[in-house]
Amino acid sequence: MPFAPLPAVDVRLAADRAITRTDWLDSRHSFAFGRHYDPGNTSYGLLLAHNDDVLRAGSGFDDHHHRDVEIITWVVSGSLMHQDSAGHQGVLHPGLVQRMSAGSGIVHSERNDASLLHPGRYAAVDARVVQMWVVPDSEGGTPGYEQRELPDARLRSGLVAVAAGRADRDAAVRIGNRDAVLLAARIAPGQQVVLPDAPWVHLFVVVGSVALEGAGRLGAGDAVRLTGAGGPTLTATGQAEVLVWEMHARLG
Repeated sequence: MPFAPLPAVDVRLAADRAITRTDWLDSRHSFAFGRHYDPGNTSYGLLLAHNDDVLRAGSGFDDHHHRDVEIITWVVSGSLMHQDSAGHQGVLHPGLVQRMSAGSGIVHSERNDASLLHPGRYAAVDARVVQMWVVPDSEGGTPGYEQRELPDARLRSGLVAVAAGRADRDAAVRIGNRDAVLLAARIAPGQQVVLPDAPWVHLFVVVGSVALEGAGRLGAGDAVRLTGAGGPTLTATGQAEVLVWEMHARLG
């Protein structure tokens, strides 16, 4: 018999998130990350990391290694250059989703320096990026990469499947976990969307403000962990963008 979690609505405010600050990076972490270790907050559902990063122009993450993780990158503003040891490269911008499967091991860099390589096409401004990690179904797979543009009109039509491993879900990119789906929406004031009725749902307000049934008003950077909470209705109270993870399994 499938495990049915006890219903819970856990609001996590932006102001309460751990922050890493350097001279080139502001990173807000939803879970334990880097030097911010919290044994009671290492994951939720299948999510291992959910970071909200602001990178200064001309800076970024130099070559570093990953293994056995599915990494989804969503650019909110500005642009981000990606290069990896498997030969993939590209410039990410708002409305484009990227999936990198680390598999047996991959080295990559992510830098806000597209304006230096493509002057006139990309502005030398801070880049805001939401990066999310989920575990794959199996370890040691072949590293992979995919990126896809999502038209603005489609994102404004309601929740759209951005990344999915479930075979029955049509999504922009595929991930290597059959129990996880990432959805996104840009919603106008008064517009409503119904969140997935799944055992584990993670809502993140990227920009704007919303009101969530059973949780109240939320602003940019706020998150809610919905465990067995049914499919509550989300209403935009201003122009808003949201990212929603629908998960049908959890770690452990």
